[in-house]
Amino acid sequence: MHIPDGFLAVNTWAPAWLISVGGIGYCLKKTSLVLKDRMVPLMGVMAAFIFAAQMLNFPVMGGTSGHLLGGVLAAVLLGPYAGAIVIAVVLTAQCLIFQDGGLTALGANIFNMSFLGAIGGYLIYNIIRKIIGDNKGIIIGTGISAWLSVVVASSAVAVELSISGTSPFRVALPAMAGVHALIGIGEAIITCLVIGFVLKVRPDLIYRKGE
Repeated sequence: MHIPDGFLAVNTWAPAWLISVGGIGYCLKKTSLVLKDRMVPLMGVMAAFIFAAQMLNFPVMGGTSGHLLGGVLAAVLLGPYAGAIVIAVVLTAQCLIFQDGGLTALGANIFNMSFLGAIGGYLIYNIIRKIIGDNKGIIIGTGISAWLSVVVASSAVAVELSISGTSPFRVALPAMAGVHALIGIGEAIITCLVIGFVLKVRPDLIYRKGE
């Protein structure tokens, strides 16, 4: 899902950069208002975990593979804004160190995986968690939002490729969303396993707004 250089036209990647820079600034401001002593080391640990986890790919079908996106995982533990910052840091490091995703496309990648993945995923998770309640709501909300975050982010890539003239929307959408609907299952399973483990050993680490 990491878009490389050359796939997006300037009329796509330039606005995405502006949105992402402004969005990260907003996330930093919101995070500073709720920053607690435990959050700083936890953000570092979460960034390192997701960075390492994204290096591990699991097979999907037809020779394709996928890896953990981690947006919902970070948001459920850190909150949506801190989670978005963590994913943005991971994406930036991967771009600069491993050239995983292009520099011009970094803004779009942050928008797709950090904002849509972490913040958008958290909004869905929070609605489901409140409806169901208790730990069951946390797990079910985590699973559904993790899957949706991958599908929505990949669909956004299809839109961006279409706007750039790289691939027709009718081709890009099923190609991206179809494969990532399967990858999203792996995302949901991994995220639920991690959150389920945290609920058993350190339930206080689950982010709850206002607490």
